[in-house]
Amino acid sequence: YMGTPKMICSFEEVLAFIKSNTNFQDENLHRAALAIIAAPFIWNCVARTLRYFFKGSNKVLRYSICYLLAIWIFSFSTCRDILFKSAIESQPRLTYVYDWPLFQYACVFLFALGQLFVLSSMWKLGITGTFLGDYVGILMDSPISSFPFNVLNDPMYTGSTMCFFALALSYGSVSGVLLAFEVFLCYQIALRFEGPYTSNIYAEREKLRQKKD
Repeated sequence: YMGTPKMICSFEEVLAFIKSNTNFQDENLHRAALAIIAAPFIWNCVARTLRYFFKGSNKVLRYSICYLLAIWIFSFSTCRDILFKSAIESQPRLTYVYDWPLFQYACVFLFALGQLFVLSSMWKLGITGTFLGDYVGILMDSPISSFPFNVLNDPMYTGSTMCFFALALSYGSVSGVLLAFEVFLCYQIALRFEGPYTSNIYAEREKLRQKKD
């Protein structure tokens, strides 16, 4: 536990600061780091596999698959979040952050804003839009242009990342900030695959519509 703040001026000091405030041997940290990587990777692989096998299936089967996928993604994400919290609770903390009420209020605000982006995205997209329903042929009629999509391109991933950072900062956890940054990187990588893939799905639909016309 660190009790007093210290000015950090060089890259070497940053590394020393991280090392002195992070227990890299902690198994909770390892589990959380692994779950953060695994979450978007596995659900994208599973969704693409389902699209390959069930692309032309009937409506009832497509919706059943999507709801099962939603349950699985939600459950896996919840486990990841629990592992993240367990990790930062078992790691060293900068206890002086608890003496800064404004800092704690800022963390609460950041977390609330992140939740607003996540929950409003889910509300606008619905279950099928949120949990990769388009991968199994449940497509939206048109892109959503209202809040939060008129503020951010990827409000769900951005909001989730904000929540991870807010929790890590409120605990004064250096390792938590590192894990939150890992979340950010994993989401950015996932978007590089999800974006073009989803665009291709809708492009295929437009081609089919043009042929019918």
